[in-house]
Amino acid sequence: MTKHMRGFIGFEEDEETISLPASFFQHLLPTLDDLAELKLTLCLLHRRAQAGRPVLFLRSELEQDPELHHILGLDDERAGNAIGLALERAAARGTLLALRRAKGNEWEEAYVLNEPAGRRLAEELAVGAAAPEAEEEQAPAPWRLQRPNIFVLYEQNIGLLQPLIAEELREAERTYPMSWIEEAFRIAAERNVRNWRYVRAILERWAQEGKRDEITGRDSEGYGRRYIEGKYGRYVKH
Repeated sequence: MTKHMRGFIGFEEDEETISLPASFFQHLLPTLDDLAELKLTLCLLHRRAQAGRPVLFLRSELEQDPELHHILGLDDERAGNAIGLALERAAARGTLLALRRAKGNEWEEAYVLNEPAGRRLAEELAVGAAAPEAEEEQAPAPWRLQRPNIFVLYEQNIGLLQPLIAEELREAERTYPMSWIEEAFRIAAERNVRNWRYVRAILERWAQEGKRDEITGRDSEGYGRRYIEGKYGRYVKH
């Protein structure tokens, strides 16, 4: 059944406003071609802004959320399915980071926004820290961060994978930490330089000069020296 378009009365002068990251308009919005994913992304950005801190979004709660059902304009069953698919698309795109843990005989899934504070929260949860909202009587199984492999990152950020580049990508995956690879792809996308040579140059520079955390300026993977094996094997100072 076709929905009738309802008129919008307009924005109010004194109503609350919510800011969005510039990268949402510059890099993310042009790539979004699914209406449910767009609506969900905006809702999660809104909720993150209201909370004032990174939020762990449980998939089961989002799928049953009446407000999201209303925003999507679907009945409960179809809305739940649409939300689940939108979450998977957003995680594959890199908007969200996906985590999962064993809960009884099932898997529990959760998401955080892919922002500096969200990435830190995801890493903390992956090493056993308690979620900010946790009030469970028994300690649950630890969360596991679900990282995309380098082929997925390549196709998301650069384009269709060609056989000639596949072995080079495998070598990079063996050589560098996955967190480095993800960040290098993200930096290249933010700078709109979508080619593997640019990503590889970032990784090589970090291996040669050491990688510092963008936010704190401190070593991103601990102090001291760490040996990276592979084609560019050497001691690197972080």
